[in-house]
Amino acid sequence: MKSARLLIVDDPRAANPWLADLKTIDAWNIECVADVATADQRIEAGWPDLLIMAHRPPDRDGLQHLAVIRELDAELPVLLIAETADVSLATRSLRLGAGDLLLEPVPGGELRAAIERLLSQRRNNLEAEILRRQQELPRQFDDFVGSSPKMRKVFDTIDQVAATDVDVLIRGETGTGKELVARSIHQRSHRVNQPFVAVDCGAIPENLLESEFFGHEKGAFTGADSRRIGLLEYADGGTFFLDEIGELPLLLQAKLLRTLQERKLRRVGGREEIKVNVRIVAATARDLDEMIREKLFREDLYYRINVVRIDLPPLRHRGDDLGLIAEHFAQRFSREMGKQVVGISPEAYNVLAHYRWPGNIRELQNVIRRGIALTQRSMIALDDLPDELIASAGEPVDPTGSSEISSTRSFFAQREACVARFEHDYLTQLLVKHHGNVKAAADEAELPRGTLYRLMKNHKLDSEQFR
Repeated sequence: MKSARLLIVDDPRAANPWLADLKTIDAWNIECVADVATADQRIEAGWPDLLIMAHRPPDRDGLQHLAVIRELDAELPVLLIAETADVSLATRSLRLGAGDLLLEPVPGGELRAAIERLLSQRRNNLEAEILRRQQELPRQFDDFVGSSPKMRKVFDTIDQVAATDVDVLIRGETGTGKELVARSIHQRSHRVNQPFVAVDCGAIPENLLESEFFGHEKGAFTGADSRRIGLLEYADGGTFFLDEIGELPLLLQAKLLRTLQERKLRRVGGREEIKVNVRIVAATARDLDEMIREKLFREDLYYRINVVRIDLPPLRHRGDDLGLIAEHFAQRFSREMGKQVVGISPEAYNVLAHYRWPGNIRELQNVIRRGIALTQRSMIALDDLPDELIASAGEPVDPTGSSEISSTRSFFAQREACVARFEHDYLTQLLVKHHGNVKAAADEAELPRGTLYRLMKNHKLDSEQFR
């Protein structure tokens, strides 16, 4: 575990050759205290990743105090070091929660191995706890995975409008799941047993759009050998989903507007007006307001389809949803490919979390599918991710808006600097908002209070300065 924090409780007068050996290890941040009361304060603040406690008879406080430590942090690994031991001491120490018991003099290699093993166990337990908490979260809404505040707002809007017949405009970047929203609206409406017809306005050649939408009569144009029902007519009674409506040419926009206003259409080459009862759900990744100013989109059509608007957030703004979705895809593709891949390694997930995902969920889906296909391990690892994704994930976002970064610093150094800036700014704003009330700040951040104290210490933030 990188930069693990070791708290050692022992008499400062005791000769501890093993302590000097530990202090030579740069990856471990070591703090020594002389009494259990001070140790309790550090544990309550969430500082140590591992506690090393000396047990020196006849002083039994160290052993008896294990019960108190378990109340402060039930998961904190404790390594007990004793001058002498018997079966009774070993049994009691393990029963009270010690992870291991070593006898002095402690060989350096044996002590290091015990520490690394306990730290590894703690890390695995934390990962398992995170996964358990993710599985317990309200993560499913129809075909969506996630529970971030922005997505809960989307789900609430879908619930509110689904039972009505109002037309809906969905806005969001490419790959955010606009068609999933449209299908969810349809599935929750009274039209659920009628057709759901989806058309990609940018995928049909312009000269065929009118015929595809409205149909045509026999002989309407060269090649029209028979009457053909259009998509709008086929969707009668159901939902007509116009994906990328911003790609519609102006002439077809005018004809579509008339159909929406009168709920009637006329096939190409036909004279009869045909009544249609369809609900329109449109979607776009483009800025329709800008297109209206540029005379590329009809303002009256915009107001006609924009009765209710749903804004889908990009994946990079969905917080912890990224992990839920990635794990969902990992489990799904693992089953489909017949592989025993249980998830994503912390190192790989750290890169995923710092990538901007311009292709959003569709891009994440492809990355996870690739990772499952390539990995030879039980988890997707760092080298199973695309090189360009790893490189892009290391580009920090400058709050001033500048895109320039230092070329003299490594990827990992820049990534850590970016994360540190975010943590400092987030914690400062949180403590200002709650006037230094750590409990309230921890509740809003959905973090254990000890974790928040640890982060505050890392960034030299004192709650008193915000009171």
